Amino acid sequence: MGNTVSTLGGAMESEITRSYNSLSGTDIRAVIGHTTFAEMQAISYSIHREKAPIYTMGSPDPRAYSRAKRGVAGSLIWVNFDRHALLNLVRQMGGQFVANKDDIRPEFQLDSNGFIGQTVVFDSSLTRDSGIPVNATINQLDTQLSSVSGFKEAAAPWYSDQILPFDVTLAGTNEQGAAATMKIFGVEILNEGWETSVDDAVNEGHATFVARMVELTFSEGSRICRRDSARQPHLGRSVPP
Repeated sequence: MGNTVSTLGGAMESEITRSYNSLSGTDIRAVIGHTTFAEMQAISYSIHREKAPIYTMGSPDPRAYSRAKRGVAGSLIWVNFDRHALLNLVRQMGGQFVANKDDIRPEFQLDSNGFIGQTVVFDSSLTRDSGIPVNATINQLDTQLSSVSGFKEAAAPWYSDQILPFDVTLAGTNEQGAAATMKIFGVEILNEGWETSVDDAVNEGHATFVARMVELTFSEGSRICRRDSARQPHLGRSVPP
């Protein structure tokens, strides 16, 4: 009994349990900004760095290795229920980018509520934000421009690759109160895919990305068990200079 301590609710907890902890995917949530990406199923990353051998005359073996560029890349997998999960989250957070006016359909205007009628997708004469229909000829696109950015306008993204760079924080706490976190900075979506078939019971979306850097997993003090009250989660930490 000398190796036990009293913790939550007076329960007896082994010192071994306090020293060796692990977290599974069910203990971890993905957070974009300060909003949980609840539809996330999986996330992965890999780090690659270029290292080249240096040779000189007189030996077939490398004399040294030079260290060059590093790259971070990975993938995301999420569940699409009745809408695109990632784009819907970005829209709820007020995400936008600068688009061409003649590319913006009404449902992607910033003042749109995001819901459209069931027949809109079949309407080839739907008018874009510029007032020019989607089936317009090239001559109808020859409009006057009075300012440098006159053909641009802020809009909600309709492709994942239009989303501006964002940070992904993985925050986890297991049932024993052990907490850990990691962060991927400057995520840029590259490729996106989706498929469905008669054999698919779940509709998944997936994307690949590149990123600026990764802050690897480290233990955080749990504010539930108060084992280390000096440590605080860092969901709001900004990108280092």
